[in-house]
Amino acid sequence: MKKKIMVLLAFLGLFIWFIASNFSNKDETITVSGGVTSESQILGSIVVALLQHYTDKEIVFLNNLGSANMMQAAMERGDLDIASPRYTGTDLVGTLNLPVEKDPEKALKIVQEEFRERYQFEWFPSYGFSNQFTFMVTKETAAKYHLKKVSDLKKYADKLNLGTDQTWYKREGDGYQAFTEEYDMSFKRVYPMQVGLLYDALAVGELDVILGYSTDGRVGSYDLVMLEDDHKFFPPYTCSLVATDQVLKENPQLKKILAKLANTIDTETMQKMNDESDRQLLEPALIARQFLEAHNFFEEEIK
Repeated sequence: MKKKIMVLLAFLGLFIWFIASNFSNKDETITVSGGVTSESQILGSIVVALLQHYTDKEIVFLNNLGSANMMQAAMERGDLDIASPRYTGTDLVGTLNLPVEKDPEKALKIVQEEFRERYQFEWFPSYGFSNQFTFMVTKETAAKYHLKKVSDLKKYADKLNLGTDQTWYKREGDGYQAFTEEYDMSFKRVYPMQVGLLYDALAVGELDVILGYSTDGRVGSYDLVMLEDDHKFFPPYTCSLVATDQVLKENPQLKKILAKLANTIDTETMQKMNDESDRQLLEPALIARQFLEAHNFFEEEIK
């Protein structure tokens, strides 16, 4: 009996040590999310490399969180300290369950205030770009029909074939049906398909117009023309990162370190980095380090 008690006490002591060491290690780590897209992996890798350089903490990279909902749930549980990237349009409607706000500055201000009040999370200033739904054409088509804005398509839409994301075509609120009502136009035919196929189909002339993403690397590599959404039909998807108040309090320098990324990445830069990942097959971590080195982030001091 005495031997069993000794074994039990030893096991209990080991369990207590394991729990205590985990809590102790948690204080020495900062957990950062990436995602399943090239863009999210690159931006997450930028945050990771920056923190590895400027702090002595162990940086844990969760590189497989596939949605804003997953990131949000992980942050609320305390499993995630910094979520990158987050987009205003996604979180405004999906996470906060608030109405769409078409003004980018107002949308950003709303999510910053609501995240602070509801969750005690800090929504940082934008990286400097917004990943928007964007209508695109080739340079030849833009010149032929004198296209600069989406409304310029109205005269020719009934002669043109449009390719779109499958989900957007059927979506209520800001999908194809709502678009035709807002812009008072309908295309000759609409072909819903996987996003990756849209750009190739446009480049070879199988489609005349596509609805793509403004930071997709193929916009630049195919030299496409993005048409201005002059009716502001699509909500803004301003991109930033979110950190918990807890990790910012535990690491006083962290806010200044992360703030260094504000307004450093424009649309063309994000397109280029996405292209390096998707077409040139460079690793996101390498792309992130090259970006930070090119912009002298590793040579600056945090004051």
